[in-house]
Amino acid sequence: MSNDYLNLVRAQDLKNPKERLIYRFFEMLPAALSLGTLGMAIILSWLLPIVVAIFIIIFDIYWLLRILYLSFHQIVSWRQMKRNLKIDWLEKLNQLPTRNWENIYHLIILPMYKEGIEIVRPTFLALANSEYPKDKMIVVLATEERAGEEDQKVAKELAETSFHLAPRSASPSSAIEKEFGKTFFRFLITVHPQNIIGEIAGRGSNVAWAVKEAKEKIIGPLKLPHQNIIVSGFDIDTKVPAQYFSCLAFHYLTAKKPLRTSYQPIPVYNNNIWDAPAFSRVISTSGTFWQMMQQQRPEQLVTYSSHSMPFKIFEEVGYPSNLVSDDSRIFWRSFLYYNGDYRVIPLYYPVSMDAVMAKNLPRTIINQYKQQRRWAWGAENIPYLFYGFLKSKKISLFEKLRHSLIVLEGFWSWATAALLIFFLGWLPLMIGGEEFNITLLSYNLPKITSYIMTLAMIGMIVSAIVSLSFLPPRPPGYSRWKNLSMVLQWLLLPLTLIGFGALPALDAQIRLMLSKPLGFWVTEKTRK
Repeated sequence: MSNDYLNLVRAQDLKNPKERLIYRFFEMLPAALSLGTLGMAIILSWLLPIVVAIFIIIFDIYWLLRILYLSFHQIVSWRQMKRNLKIDWLEKLNQLPTRNWENIYHLIILPMYKEGIEIVRPTFLALANSEYPKDKMIVVLATEERAGEEDQKVAKELAETSFHLAPRSASPSSAIEKEFGKTFFRFLITVHPQNIIGEIAGRGSNVAWAVKEAKEKIIGPLKLPHQNIIVSGFDIDTKVPAQYFSCLAFHYLTAKKPLRTSYQPIPVYNNNIWDAPAFSRVISTSGTFWQMMQQQRPEQLVTYSSHSMPFKIFEEVGYPSNLVSDDSRIFWRSFLYYNGDYRVIPLYYPVSMDAVMAKNLPRTIINQYKQQRRWAWGAENIPYLFYGFLKSKKISLFEKLRHSLIVLEGFWSWATAALLIFFLGWLPLMIGGEEFNITLLSYNLPKITSYIMTLAMIGMIVSAIVSLSFLPPRPPGYSRWKNLSMVLQWLLLPLTLIGFGALPALDAQIRLMLSKPLGFWVTEKTRK
C-alpha cells in the first residue's frame, strides 16, 4: 500500500472526494465534541437540571481522582529526574559491555528566527560545556533567509563574543565555522530558503533543510554511519545540562529498538523564570509538570518541542516541513510508517528553556495566548492519525482504538474540562428554574462541588512545592519576597487554565473545523 497519506496536512490535499470528505469529518470532530459538550451542558442545565447536577458531582469526583493520580505520577517522575541528575552518565557509558559508545555522533539542530545574541549565546555556551566528547558533536545553526541579515548578524556577534575573536574580514558564516570548528567536530550554518513550494515557514521546514544540508556537507562526505547518529532538534533557547548527551547516548545504546525510538527530555522553563510574569510562570511550569506526568506513562508519550531521534528517521520517514506541529507529527508519522512499531523513551532529564516574556505585560499576555493556541493546533494530528489508521492494515485494532481515544480525550479535556469544572456547577442554579431551586440537591450542590474542589487543591499544593525545587538561584536584585510570590502564583491557576488553556484550545479547534489553517507563529523571546 502506498504511504502517500503520510504527507497529508489537510483535507484539501486529497483528490478523491470521498476520501476528502472523511478527512474533513475528522477535522471537524474535535471542535464538534468540545462545542457540543459545552452546548449540551447549557441546554440540559435548563431542561434537566437534576441530571446535570448529578453529572457535575460525578465529573468533579472523577477529576479529583485524576488529579490525585497525576500528582502521584508527578512526584515519582520528579524523584526519578533528581536521581538521574546525580548519575555520572559518561561513566555508565564506559561500563557498557558490548557497544562502543564513542562511535555515537550527536547532530544538534538549532533553528533560529530573529532571536538576539542574549538568547543564542547561552545555548552555545551550554553545548560547549557538555561533558560528551566534542569531537562527536556536529552543531548546526539553522537560520532563515526570510529573517534577512538579522540572523547572520547574530551569528557573527556570537562568534566574536562567545569565544575568541574571529577575523572581522571573514563572512559571518565562515567566521563562526572557523571558531566553532575548534570546539565541536563540525559546525555548520545553514540558511533555509524562503518560498519553497510545498513548505510553510516555520520550525519544521527549517529543521528538515538543516538536516539535509548537514547530510550533504558533513555526513555524506565523511561517510558517517547513519545508525550511529542521533539528531537533537532543539529550540534556540534550549540549554542542556553537561551530562545530557551522555544520558541520551546511554538510552540510545540500551534501547530495545534504538532506530525506532525517539527520546524525550523534560522541558523546564528556567532560563528567565525569575523575570517572567507570574501567570507566565504558572503556565510554563504547568507544562513542565504535564511532561513529567507523561514520562511516567510512556505508552502515551509523544515527542514535544526539544527532543531527539535517530538520523535514519530523516532518511526513511522524512521530517514534516509543511505544517505547524512538526514536533508531535514526526512521532505519529513514524508510528504509521512503521505500522505501530515506534515509541518514545522518557529520559527523566531536564533541558532548560524560556518562559514566555515580552517587553511589556500586554504583549506578554498576547504572546502567551498565541503560543498556547499554536500548541493546541496539535489537534491537526487527530484527522491525520484517524485517517492513517483507516489506511493502515497492519496496526492492531486495539492499538488504533487506544491511541485514538487517548488523543481525542486529551484535546477534548484541554478545551472543556476547566470550563465545566469552574462554571458548570452554577448553571443548574442559574437557569434550572424554580422547581429545581427548591430541591435539596440545589441547596447542597455548591457545597458538594466546593468541597470536592477544595480537596483537588492537593494537586496545586504539590505543584507549588515541587516547583520550588526547580528554581535556579535567585538573581541579584530580587528580595526574598520574590520566593513567596513563587508560591502565591499558583492561586492564578484557575484563571490560566481557562484564559490560556480552554480558550486557545477552543480557538484552535474551531479554526480546524472551519478549515482556517494556523500558520507557524514564532514566540518572541526577550531577556532582562
